[in-house]
Amino acid sequence: MTERKSLLLRLDPAVHDALAKWAEDDLRSTNAQIEFLLRRALSTAGRMPKGVGDVRSPGRPRSER
Repeated sequence: MTERKSLLLRLDPAVHDALAKWAEDDLRSTNAQIEFLLRRALSTAGRMPKGVGDVRSPGRPRSER
């Protein structure tokens, strides 16, 4: 698996709160919600690089029993 990149992101507090609420509604972390939205924007704009892996579905991972 490719190493994930870290990024410091400064947001207006109201924007952060709205993202956090949206993430909670979608059962994602705020970080996962931001990545989901960025990927969707890249795809819509036709700028998604080839070979980029899929994002995990929202919610808790299924336990392997």
